[in-house]
Amino acid sequence: MAVHAHPDDESSKGAATMARYSAEGHEVLVVTLTGGERGDILNPAMDVPGIRERMSEVRKEEMAEAARILGVRQQWLGFVDSGLPEGDPKPPLPEGSFAAIPLDEPVRRLVRAIREFRPHVMTTYDENGGYPHPDHIRCHEVSVAAYDAAADPEFHPELGEPWAVRKLYYSHGFIRKRLELFRDEYERRGEPFPMEQWLNKWRTEQGDLMGRVTTQITCGDYFPKRDDALRAHATQIDPNGSFFAVPLDIQQKVWPTEEFELAKTRVSTEIPETDLFAGIEDGQGK
Repeated sequence: MAVHAHPDDESSKGAATMARYSAEGHEVLVVTLTGGERGDILNPAMDVPGIRERMSEVRKEEMAEAARILGVRQQWLGFVDSGLPEGDPKPPLPEGSFAAIPLDEPVRRLVRAIREFRPHVMTTYDENGGYPHPDHIRCHEVSVAAYDAAADPEFHPELGEPWAVRKLYYSHGFIRKRLELFRDEYERRGEPFPMEQWLNKWRTEQGDLMGRVTTQITCGDYFPKRDDALRAHATQIDPNGSFFAVPLDIQQKVWPTEEFELAKTRVSTEIPETDLFAGIEDGQGK
C-alpha cells in the first residue's frame, strides 16, 4: 500500500517500484488522500478553456490512467486538497481542507483501508513530507498513526479486524548524489548537463537524504512506465519539464534504483535491503 497526498504523487515517488512489484504478481494499492482539486495547471498545453472549471473530474481521469499504466489499484480517501500557501506570512489553510482538519477522521479512514486491503508493506513520506507541502506533512502524520492504530484491536473495532502491517517505509526521491552521478556521466560524454542549474541551486546545508536510505529497489526496467504514468497527469506534468531532462538510458545505467527508508518494522531484517518484503515470510508479500 502506497499512501500519497495528491494524484500524481504516486507517479513521481516510488512508481517504478510499484510497477515492478505489480508485474511480479504482488497486489499493490495506491491510497490517495485528497483529490488534488487546488493543484495548478503546470503544463501549458493543458491550460485551455474547460480544464480548470472541471479540475476535480480531470484529476480523477488522470489518476485512473496512471494507475492503469502502473498496473495498480487505487482508492480515494475523500479529503479536499489544501493547496500550497504562498506569501510571508502564509495565509491560513482553507477551512475544511485536509491539512486543516483534525487527524482523527483521516486516521480512521486510512485504518479502514488498511484493514480491508491487509498490506504487508506501506510506503509514505517522511516527517518533512518529502517537501514541505502541508498535505504531505499531514500525509506522514496520518500514515504513521494509522500504521500503529490498524493493529490495535481496541481502536474502532467497527473498522474491521485488526491488521498489523509488517513494515513502514518513507520514500526518498531527492538524492543529491543521483544528480551528481548524472552530471558525471554527461561530462564523460562531453555533453552539457541539462540539470546543472538545478543542481547548483541545491543548498549544501540541505544535506543529502541518501544518509537515511536503508533500501534500494532495482527497477530501471520500469522507468518507462513511471514516466508514462507521470505524463498521464497532464495538468500537473509538463512533458518538456525537468522530470524528463535526463534520458532513460542514462538513468537506467547510472542510477537504476528507487530509494526508501525503513521507518518501522514488525519483522527482523538486515540493512541495507534490496527488497521491501525482506524479512517477511515467503508467500506473505502483498
